[in-house]
Amino acid sequence: MKRLFDSEYRFMEIVWENEPVRSMELARLCLELLGWKKSTCFTVLKKLSDRGFVRNEKAVVTAMVTKDQVRRQESKAVVDKSFDGSLPAFVTAFLSDRKLTKEEAEEIRGMIEKAVE
Repeated sequence: MKRLFDSEYRFMEIVWENEPVRSMELARLCLELLGWKKSTCFTVLKKLSDRGFVRNEKAVVTAMVTKDQVRRQESKAVVDKSFDGSLPAFVTAFLSDRKLTKEEAEEIRGMIEKAVE
């Protein structure tokens, strides 16, 4: 899966939140939420359709990828690019200037245990 630019991600959030959504309603939402003209909305829609992120059939737009799929891809790209693929280096940098609550720490421990199994 290719990566999304920030503006494309914001567009996809609107699709995920409202799908299936008619293309004219999507254009209205993009104007309201992003300040985009209809032509901008339809240009982004076409590009994302060509790249396999959305489907636009009979003027009804649906996502072809889930938000979780995109998040996983984006997270992996950040770790690979900025931390040479090292998850411990990423976590160290992320936690260097913040404290976790007990609940957050327990949740993360649970995720780690599940990933190790």
